[in-house]
Amino acid sequence: MANVTSSGKSNDLTNENGKGNGGLVVCFGEMLIDFVPTVGGVSLAEAPAFQKAAGGAPANVAVGIARLGGSSAFVGKVGADEFGYMLVDILKQNNVDTSGIKFDPNARTALAFVTLRADGEREFLFFRNPSADMLLQESELATDLIKKAKIFHYGSISLIHEPCKSAHLAAMKIAKDSGCILSYDPNLRLALWPSAEAARNGIKSIWDQADVIKISEDEITFLTCGDDPYDDDVVLKKLFHPNLKLLIVTEGSGGCRYYTQELKGRVAGVKVNAVDTTGAGDAFVSGIMYNLASDQSIFQNEERLRKALYFANVCGAITVTGRGAIPALPTKEAVLQFAET
Repeated sequence: MANVTSSGKSNDLTNENGKGNGGLVVCFGEMLIDFVPTVGGVSLAEAPAFQKAAGGAPANVAVGIARLGGSSAFVGKVGADEFGYMLVDILKQNNVDTSGIKFDPNARTALAFVTLRADGEREFLFFRNPSADMLLQESELATDLIKKAKIFHYGSISLIHEPCKSAHLAAMKIAKDSGCILSYDPNLRLALWPSAEAARNGIKSIWDQADVIKISEDEITFLTCGDDPYDDDVVLKKLFHPNLKLLIVTEGSGGCRYYTQELKGRVAGVKVNAVDTTGAGDAFVSGIMYNLASDQSIFQNEERLRKALYFANVCGAITVTGRGAIPALPTKEAVLQFAET
């Protein structure tokens, strides 16, 4: 593997990056309402009031891609309630294809209360017992929509409960059989799994099927039971698998590392004044998916890969300068303008 460690620079981005006419990215999984405290640095119990915002990593990614000018769709289930209708309207307003969304009249849209405490740790409290997203059935899948995708993107939360787990596995098979690139962001939410062991096993159960995986340092530590997330040997021996085209390790403001069959290296992060880190990882994924949908040469072409990853780093950086995930997701113009400053 060639090892490249030079930092990404502002001239790493040009208008050729992501032409906007790329293939469809179908995002599968949960969409929910996040309730975020109106003041920062407090626990959920101490928060005086909460503001609602659309959430759910796969939905955030779908909006992020569309806002950059790409083509995206969301497949999942929400409650036939005011929150469910609101979420679907937000997707429509952001030009996301919503034809793969089902409404459940017998279950509520999921809710999550989330805060960033003074010590920098995020605290989650979920209301899903069961929520509509957990009840998507295989028979309800938008098969034709999935078959049209260039990339099929998903997380691991949809693997926790049936019938959604079976629907998730069936959707992956449809996508794979149709020649889609399978993109996986485990997005570990330990509070939702029955146990740490169940989370580790569940996340790893579909690991070897993915073509692209994005993972954080914390998730590496968790999946390897405490190994050093900065050690290339740990990543390559324990997490890289023979069918994988691209493994990305995100390090927040520190940037990201990349591993392919032939390449490995690092692209430096972008320094900004962070206001809210919610959705930063999803914005990063949107940036890389947007580029990948129109240019699959980035798996082999290191220059293009580094440009795409720098673009994704900028997407994440812009997002943390605003509050909430979806409201803060950038347009392509904002990314290019930011990169020039």
